[in-house]
Amino acid sequence: MAQPTPPTSLNATLDGYEYPYRVRYLPLTLEGQRVRMAYMDVAATGQPNGRTVVLLHGKNFFGAYWRETIKALSGAGFRVVVPDQVGFGKSDKPDIHYSFHQLALNTRRLLDTLGVRKAVVVGHSMGGMLATRFALMYPQVTERLVLENPIGLEDYRLGVPFQPIAQAEATERKSTEESIRKYHATYYPHGYPQAHDEWLLPVVAQTRHPDFPKVARANALTFDMIYQQPVSYEFGRVQVPTLLIIGQDDRTVVGKGLIKDPAVVAQLGQYPELGQRTAAHMKGSKLVALKGIGHIPHLEATPQFLTALLAFVK
Repeated sequence: MAQPTPPTSLNATLDGYEYPYRVRYLPLTLEGQRVRMAYMDVAATGQPNGRTVVLLHGKNFFGAYWRETIKALSGAGFRVVVPDQVGFGKSDKPDIHYSFHQLALNTRRLLDTLGVRKAVVVGHSMGGMLATRFALMYPQVTERLVLENPIGLEDYRLGVPFQPIAQAEATERKSTEESIRKYHATYYPHGYPQAHDEWLLPVVAQTRHPDFPKVARANALTFDMIYQQPVSYEFGRVQVPTLLIIGQDDRTVVGKGLIKDPAVVAQLGQYPELGQRTAAHMKGSKLVALKGIGHIPHLEATPQFLTALLAFVK
């Protein structure tokens, strides 16, 4: 079924853009600022099994791109909670110090508010870094952990030059449809699928709104969060059963454009090796390697992704 085309201009919280399920809001106070954290809370459509799955989005995305995953999980009897982290999607974009610890705490507060005592935590890309931090902070709440092509399997500071936030913000403010398309195309090494426009166009629409400087600032601050706060040294501390789903043709490196030396570029983002190394560090973990797939298996290889996910969480 064709999805409606989003408005050509969208504000910082994507007002006027419809998510696949009802959006609710959790009020939070962060650094003295009142903010709202958007989320979807989807009940089981199949026979309820009493279990909950939390889906954590990537940096250049928002909760809605989990649509098919939500449908499959709810059909399998799970309650599915899908937050937009503060700084992303329909959530507010405050000018604060962003940290994975704070985002994990926000997510914990959301689950507490919803009465969820334990959940399977699934993270894609940046969401994989957050899911790891969540599992480290709240192992008693994390039933199982699923990392889908997570970034942060390596410490980017070892190869990517430091970029001041002001420089990152200036670059973000220059974003255009062309530059965003060029970046999103890197997620699909074998050709950009037209269907991906559904998740690209809302981001593009924000560049055409007077709110965009606020979005650009949040983008720069969260880039710095990823760069400054690695989780790659802590995988061995994860105490919960973990599944790694790794598209083998992914070569994502956060800040790759800042690297001048091609030899350094070639050494980073080697997901086949990174996946194996990470799995080896995580006791009792399982690795599912998806050949010929890039950075977003749940969009590019939905059936294979869902088969692996459902087998693990069931």
